[in-house]
Amino acid sequence: MTPEDTRGWLSRLPERRIVVVGDVMLDQYVWGEAVRISPEAPVPILEVVKESLRLGGAASVELYSVVGADGGADDLRRVLDDHRIDAGGLFEDPARPTTLKTRIVASRQQVVRVDRERRDALAGELRERFLDRVLARVVEADGVIVSDYGKGVVDLEFMEELGKVAHAHGTFVCVDPKESHFHQYQHVTVVTPNVHEASAAAGIAIRDLDTLEAAGRRLLGQLQSEGVLVTRGSEGMSLFRPDQPTTHIPVMAREVYDVTGAGDTVIAVFTAARVAGATFEQAAVLSNAAAAVVVGEIGTASVTPEELLMSVEAGFPKEPKH
Repeated sequence: MTPEDTRGWLSRLPERRIVVVGDVMLDQYVWGEAVRISPEAPVPILEVVKESLRLGGAASVELYSVVGADGGADDLRRVLDDHRIDAGGLFEDPARPTTLKTRIVASRQQVVRVDRERRDALAGELRERFLDRVLARVVEADGVIVSDYGKGVVDLEFMEELGKVAHAHGTFVCVDPKESHFHQYQHVTVVTPNVHEASAAAGIAIRDLDTLEAAGRRLLGQLQSEGVLVTRGSEGMSLFRPDQPTTHIPVMAREVYDVTGAGDTVIAVFTAARVAGATFEQAAVLSNAAAAVVVGEIGTASVTPEELLMSVEAGFPKEPKH
């Protein structure tokens, strides 16, 4: 893969349409310095320096998800607007809060996370309206990213209906999975689990390359998918495809400060590269290069086309191994 290849895919992206559906959330960061220990409990006292809100979960260019009728939803729409992302695909459910994950960061070290959320499935008229809207957009899409965080948007019936429409129109479907939901992902194009999720879903404790191979092949057979891309942290990632040797891609990050959002980066860049014309292997290598950029930053981060191209031109990514 060359910088010229990357430029070609990036130039074609504006012509492609990718729909992102699933659990959307706000990532709130409270930044400060731990100055002393509290006299009330053995915990640090944080002197807050700044706070920030960032998009999390399924947030992307054309987004479909469910939020609460609350201030969190207002904040989410404001952040979407700042990123020039249309919030018209957000459906309100007054019975649930907008998912908010608050991370307290002291001296570049995350010390605690506070979650506000509900996990029950969508129901009734809201569910029907949401499903109809999503399926109508899938018909027109080149690719679909399903971001399943187990917050109620993605369930078996949703995936079955999505699969039928995507298959009929030849739409690429990539799933960032929830480990307990793998039975829902039959016949999607690609799933992108981490090692823990792959191990749990396959029922194989991944300890080395042999057990990794067994788990990846079992998942391919169970899901009948075209690919399983296992992200392996400091070990890089491994791409499994039917009737082809496994591709192992070395880790590319020079420094790792925060892995928050790395999986989202992988699935976003992998899907974008694939629908822009990259092979499965090229898309995996490029997504690994993108993840190397975002883990070098604190908090949920994104990679720009310029940063991605610089990563390739600087000598990354390394050649994958089979």
